[in-house]
Amino acid sequence: MTGHGDGRSQQNGVSAAAEIRTVNNRYFKFSLRSGEGSAALDSRIEAMVRDRIRRGSVTATLRIVRESTEEDYSLNTKVLSCYWAQLNKWKQDSEPAPSFAQIQTFDLGAMLLLPGVVSEPTREDFELEKDWEMVAAAFDQALVNLQQMRQSEGKAMAVDLTNNCQSILERLELIEQRCPVIVENYQHRLAERINKLLAEHEVKVSPSDVVREIGIFSDRCDISEETVRLRSHIEQFHKTMDERDGAGRKLEFLVQEMFREANTIGSKANDAEISTHVVDVKTTIERIREMIQNVE
Repeated sequence: MTGHGDGRSQQNGVSAAAEIRTVNNRYFKFSLRSGEGSAALDSRIEAMVRDRIRRGSVTATLRIVRESTEEDYSLNTKVLSCYWAQLNKWKQDSEPAPSFAQIQTFDLGAMLLLPGVVSEPTREDFELEKDWEMVAAAFDQALVNLQQMRQSEGKAMAVDLTNNCQSILERLELIEQRCPVIVENYQHRLAERINKLLAEHEVKVSPSDVVREIGIFSDRCDISEETVRLRSHIEQFHKTMDERDGAGRKLEFLVQEMFREANTIGSKANDAEISTHVVDVKTTIERIREMIQNVE
């Protein structure tokens, strides 16, 4: 199911902002965007998300912001002097020599952006350990907000799934009502063919042969077992939707079995009207299949 959640945490001049987005996916797929300084926490964040989310494409973002102090940055005067010396040498070697005004207007701010002029101390592992509690709190809040949104979508989905199952049952009722008519129609067609055959070729057919032929046809097109199993699958589907853990895989299996029973009904019934109902049933089952691809 799709969803979005964010969370924030702050302590000791450091703030962490976490954001999680999910979209439908049959399997679990995780990607995380974070700064280089916090890459060591990526595996912990993924484990935390996996513990809450089992299926779906998950995109997480982590931003850590620190309040800057004078001690955070240092000016490397030796590197700056080397840049300045090379600039003076360029001034002396240039023909014609650049004017003093051109040198004076050189942007000192641009020199501060040159590599190596300003350095930022690298963060040690113990600082990341201190940050983890704050990062975990931010992601915990983001996951709570995400699950609330996914639960709201899940409730709406449950209503739609229930309506689709009811639609299948209604079509199944029409199929069961049609079944006795199939045998009667076949009996009438068989009697007409026999009467025609007797009239044209004076062939004798015993009543037992007719009864046997009707019995074979009736047994071949009997779909009572399939309809009972399909009803049972739908009943199990409703029960599984109420389960809190691991319902997604069970629902997929039940939908697969429902589709199989519908196919068998269509092939055995040998009736145009029932075939029309079966097409509607299979269309509804396919709709259900698409909806439960990301149900956990």
